[in-house]
Amino acid sequence: MPVLENLPTNTLPRLLRRTTVSALAAGLVGFVVALFVAPPLAALGVALGVGLAVINLRFLDRQAARVELRGEQNSKAVRRQLGGKTTGRLAVVTVVVLGLLWLNAPLGIGIVSGLVLYQIVFVINVMRVVASQGGPE
Repeated sequence: MPVLENLPTNTLPRLLRRTTVSALAAGLVGFVVALFVAPPLAALGVALGVGLAVINLRFLDRQAARVELRGEQNSKAVRRQLGGKTTGRLAVVTVVVLGLLWLNAPLGIGIVSGLVLYQIVFVINVMRVVASQGGPE
């Protein structure tokens, strides 16, 4: 059941903006914490991971806006348009992160940590929005 489908149309842009700001703040905290408990490259990795997640979200947001502008009504066509490019982007990010993990473990682990941190912030923000709208139906 798509949880975000029943929310008002102006909710998603606010959710994405709030997630981006929250993730950048959490990334800054993660960067500072990593400076004290891990190698400096791990701290840099946390910042890069959060940055990669934010950039990916911006690309997805821009791509989804283009699909809406064309007035595409068929959900399969929309999924096909969004899915191919999204899968490609995620594949490139995965290859880059795995390569950096292999070349420099602290940097790679920091990037993975930043990506995970972003996803945690995103899930928390989605849960907050859904709860404020009365929960999933």
